[in-house]
Amino acid sequence: MIALAHASDDFVERPAEAEALRAAVRRSSVTLLTGPRQAGKSTLVRRVIAPSPEAAFDLEDYRDVARLADPMLALRDQGEIIVIDEAQRMPDLFASLRVLVDENRHPGRFVVLGSASPELTGLGAESLAGRVTQLKLSGFRLADVGVEHFDDLWQRGGLPASLLAADEQASNAWRDDYIATFLERDLAGFGFRLPVTTMRRFWTMLAHYHGQAWNTAAIARSIDLSAAKVRRLLDALTDALVVRQLPPWFANLAKRQVKSPRVYVRDSGLLHRLLGIGSRLELERHPKLGASWEGMVIEQLLILFGDATASFWSTHSGAEIDLRLEIGGRVIGFEIKRTDRPRITKSMHSALADLELDHLVIAHAGLHRFALTDRVTAVPATDLLTDQSALLAL
Repeated sequence: MIALAHASDDFVERPAEAEALRAAVRRSSVTLLTGPRQAGKSTLVRRVIAPSPEAAFDLEDYRDVARLADPMLALRDQGEIIVIDEAQRMPDLFASLRVLVDENRHPGRFVVLGSASPELTGLGAESLAGRVTQLKLSGFRLADVGVEHFDDLWQRGGLPASLLAADEQASNAWRDDYIATFLERDLAGFGFRLPVTTMRRFWTMLAHYHGQAWNTAAIARSIDLSAAKVRRLLDALTDALVVRQLPPWFANLAKRQVKSPRVYVRDSGLLHRLLGIGSRLELERHPKLGASWEGMVIEQLLILFGDATASFWSTHSGAEIDLRLEIGGRVIGFEIKRTDRPRITKSMHSALADLELDHLVIAHAGLHRFALTDRVTAVPATDLLTDQSALLAL
């Protein structure tokens, strides 16, 4: 097992997420915590909220589903925070939640957990404005596990059971089981009942597109599905929070710009198993090495700074930036390079001129930070992902 400095009893402290959860409960009647399956949502809530058995409902447990046969009765104010896990399995529940909250709108009434986007948990359709705070929980942050475990976090991914597995073989086996369970059971919950072999081919092909612009027509032809169904499958994986579609940024330019999203498997550990990578040596030799590292750094940046303004920019002539973010009123561009000798490229000059970036950061694999121009700085990825001041000070 990887020995993490902040781990005890197989639990790694997640101070940023714990404080965000406490703050949300203090100010809102409903807190919605979403994240992919097995990201640690239930564990975090147990540590922070510690609900009694009477106030905890797991909608994957048929006994708790039976307890909610009359939600208006079961969820009446119990004098403590009520926790509802896997809420996407009962979206009709939120109509009752809204009524109960309006009857007594004090903070900290409900904490709702969902392994899907807010729209699929039911909160997208229900108007709970002013009643709900939404939080996102991804896998571990680099700051949670320590810089010394950067390569472990990259290779195994950030899902706790994978990262904390006893050894590499156990981590690989857990991720294989995760993928199989997701394909065989979870996607059916989104209304897809295609053969598991078809779904696995789709997700594997998607892994090979990791970091590239999505091409619906090409994928549809290769697995003999309609373009519309392929598009829905991609959206389903995105809604299940295992795939990220990074939208393109359109500048008001005469240049032809890429209009398709880039796709990423959000957890690098799952990406590696979908690509058949089982060891660090196999990862180092794989043609998707650079794209994997890029995706991991992007995901960690979005955990740290949020994804509301996230996009990429690319032209058909080859100019691009990997990530564009608005942070603290400034527009920052990121180029992510797995090298210890970053340099300015023609593409970066184009991005600076065409996008009017306040600053361009080259996130690299080296150890040192240095300025390349007054608007371009090379910063070690480990510094960016563990210290916000490394970026805010630019």
